[in-house]
Amino acid sequence: MKSLFYLPFWFFKSRFLGYKKPLQTVLFISDKCNLACKHCTVYRIKNPIVKSYEKIREELECSYKQGSRFVDFEGGEPTLWREGDKDLNSLIRLAKKIGYYSTTITTNAQLPFTGSEADSIWVSLDGLGDYHDQVRGKGAFDRLEKNIAGSKHPQLSVNMVINANNYPSVEETIEYAKNNPAIQSISLNFHTPYPGTESLRLDLEKRKDVIDLIIKKKKQGYPIMNSVSGLKLMKHNNFKKHCWVSNFILADGTRLTECAGKTAGICDQCGLSMAGEMTSVFNLKPDTILAGLKLRM
Repeated sequence: MKSLFYLPFWFFKSRFLGYKKPLQTVLFISDKCNLACKHCTVYRIKNPIVKSYEKIREELECSYKQGSRFVDFEGGEPTLWREGDKDLNSLIRLAKKIGYYSTTITTNAQLPFTGSEADSIWVSLDGLGDYHDQVRGKGAFDRLEKNIAGSKHPQLSVNMVINANNYPSVEETIEYAKNNPAIQSISLNFHTPYPGTESLRLDLEKRKDVIDLIIKKKKQGYPIMNSVSGLKLMKHNNFKKHCWVSNFILADGTRLTECAGKTAGICDQCGLSMAGEMTSVFNLKPDTILAGLKLRM
């Protein structure tokens, strides 16, 4: 109920009064991971950073004071986080105690996460079978399937990052999400070419074709989180972005008021569909507003 009142108030101030405060915090609690994905620029093989409970508390409190009310715990792999007898659920409880309305974890699903107290879970799924394993390593897809089936979480969705290698698997992955009873919905994004990963960038013309396919499946009733309005913007990437809606706190403690893509100078090649979604919200597109309310409430 709190979010029901907070969201319209936040939107009015942001849309009409020029208020620029975060609604969501993307909090990287570690850069420790149990995979070495081809597209990743986050994880550390040696001497990974694992934040302390008190450090995470301070970062959560700071973002809350700035206006953030939703938090996504990320890594590395967030399910690996431990401090004494505390685990990821301890951080979820901490966020709720501070006042966050909703907590999310983004996981590679290589470890069981049954019993997660997060309000929603996003599992990274980069295509079916070999397509996924080509990105994340042999056996990763089988472990993901097993842990998704065993999670029993009512709000579990999958996120696919489409690249130059796995784009042929988009349609079958959407079909898979629809037919898997453990999966609520699927979000589709495109690889953003951070330095060292440029070879995975999907050609713009192919990207347009893939977006047309996604829109077609969306209109056919497939459980795609992206809105049609937001997807259309991602065809050309030539639109005003509102990426300050999310603030980012990196594993090394760096605090960004916008996506790291801006710092890297690659906004014109952005593949994060949330950029299109937020612009469509501010353009008052009804389908995007409804998709956002469904996501947040």
